[in-house]
Amino acid sequence: MRTLIVHGNPGIRKGAKIAYGGEEYVCFGINKQGEFHGPEKPQLWCTIGSEDERETYERREYIPMHLDVDSVDAEELEIVQAKM
Repeated sequence: MRTLIVHGNPGIRKGAKIAYGGEEYVCFGINKQGEFHGPEKPQLWCTIGSEDERETYERREYIPMHLDVDSVDAEELEIVQAKM
């Protein structure tokens, strides 16, 4: 499980499947930042992971500030499924 900061809005929602870095991930949760004050483009802070990590996310058996963080532009993401 990791945090992915997406610069721009690729049109995904919670439950979307994306391909990033050669692997496929599920977006467990998305927080939209910078819509009113902030950067020119909105940022989506996504908690992503594999399907077998879903229960860990739902039970909150992880520490959010200890997740690895990656940053990517919206154009670099491949959307496999916009929403489940």
